[in-house]
Amino acid sequence: MAWDIQFRRGVWLPQIAWWLDAQRRAERAFVSHAHSDHVARHREMLCSPTTARLVRARLPGRRVETVLPFGRPREIAPGTTATLHSAGHIPGSSQILLEHAEHGSLLYTGDFKLRPSLAAEPCATPHADTLIMETTFGRPRYVFPPDAEVVAGIIAFCKTALADGVTPVLGCYSLGKTQEVLRALAPAGLPVRLHPEAARLTKVCESVGMEFPPWEEFDPREGGGHIVIGPPQGRDGAFLKKIPGARTAVITGWALDSSAIYRYQCDAAFPLSDHADFPDLLRFVELVRPRRVFTVHGFAVEFAQTLRARGIEAWALGEANQMEMALKE
Repeated sequence: MAWDIQFRRGVWLPQIAWWLDAQRRAERAFVSHAHSDHVARHREMLCSPTTARLVRARLPGRRVETVLPFGRPREIAPGTTATLHSAGHIPGSSQILLEHAEHGSLLYTGDFKLRPSLAAEPCATPHADTLIMETTFGRPRYVFPPDAEVVAGIIAFCKTALADGVTPVLGCYSLGKTQEVLRALAPAGLPVRLHPEAARLTKVCESVGMEFPPWEEFDPREGGGHIVIGPPQGRDGAFLKKIPGARTAVITGWALDSSAIYRYQCDAAFPLSDHADFPDLLRFVELVRPRRVFTVHGFAVEFAQTLRARGIEAWALGEANQMEMALKE
């Protein structure tokens, strides 16, 4: 009997009564990482140790926590063993491998990245019969340039702004991207100030053993002469109003879109992402070697079609799947 996989604002596995990244309160849910769109006030939460620390910081409250280090299997339902593996997305992010004698093995990725990250553990690629994978950048046009090239552009942007007497402000999510950019800026030796929420979460990352170059929390009473890292926001954002003469850049995979600087209302956009791009999505499937694939998030329908064209059974969860027909001339 194969796995029964349902999608209802999260992946639901009725055979074992567990949710995967449920977006609203559930009795029992695996939480792949601590971004707010993957966390809710579950009664019982299964996650990695670092994710547990970050969730406590972001979503206080009482819950049952089943905390699993990477690579250590545990039975979570009768006959079902769960093992967490790193997803390479943000600190503590994990995939879950479920193994059952009758259903076979199932790997759920959550958000992941194959490319090396400065803020996350290397991504694992365990074999599984069934794969459920996120496909945020599941179109062929999304191919990220080398990270070193992007980081060089970010550093040049910051140095130019400082030389012009203005403050470079880098728009980054407070968890994951901020820590990656903070480490990426280290070779430049430039002073960095963090938005209060980014500072708070960076301290949590430090508490679990991560090391960063020197930084300080942003103080609006302080003058210029430093880089500021804060959440992406438009030109009229409350935080930006505290920084006279700011020159802004957003750091996101969506910077590959020509409309990025208009969408984010910024002066520059840099495509440094904590997600897999299109080639890495394909590579991940090759490495996991599943018999069938379910895609979620982003361009799920399009990527499932790509896999089917390559002879792999693939379906977009929670979407209308259009079957292709070969026409004979």
